[in-house]
Amino acid sequence: MWEIILAAGWPIWPLIFASIIALAIIGERFWSLRAEIVAPSDLLPEVQKLLNQGTVKKDVIAQIKEHSLLGEIFASALSNSNTSAAHIQEAIEESGRSVNYKLEKYLSTLGTIAAVAPLLGLLGTVIGMVDLFSSFTNSGHDVAVFARGISVALYNTATGIIVAVPAMIFYRYFRSKVDDLIFDMEQQAIKLIELMGVRK
Repeated sequence: MWEIILAAGWPIWPLIFASIIALAIIGERFWSLRAEIVAPSDLLPEVQKLLNQGTVKKDVIAQIKEHSLLGEIFASALSNSNTSAAHIQEAIEESGRSVNYKLEKYLSTLGTIAAVAPLLGLLGTVIGMVDLFSSFTNSGHDVAVFARGISVALYNTATGIIVAVPAMIFYRYFRSKVDDLIFDMEQQAIKLIELMGVRK
């Protein structure tokens, strides 16, 4: 591996750095976007039990808020339970925007890496081609410089594609995952409003 890095020259280092960042984001998002910690299915039934028992106290609302991202949305609704339905919906939407921001954290960086990696590979290709043409002189050409130029061009092109393709795949996957989680939370929030309306 080290021999390949040396053969690829300095242009490969930005690609290595980008790949490390991409792997870190992919691992973090896999951990953070698990449905059981974002929108656990058992939270709504628990809140329903609390509503059936009477007024939900502030300390209980605080616990719900710390429970999960869905809990943040539920807590914003429960905190405004004595207001109008329109005000409760507005509070949920405001909390939902904050939750959406947390769900999409780092995804723009991953998308940027997917878009930029081929360009970094192309930069390495151009640099390799420059080295390649510099090997030609009036007396012939330097085989070693020529071979190095080919290595830099090919290795960087391949590395740029290798970094970009998985980054784009996981970017699309996580975007779809976020959309699914948001939809699920919206449905659960609607059910909560209905439950609160029934209680009133």
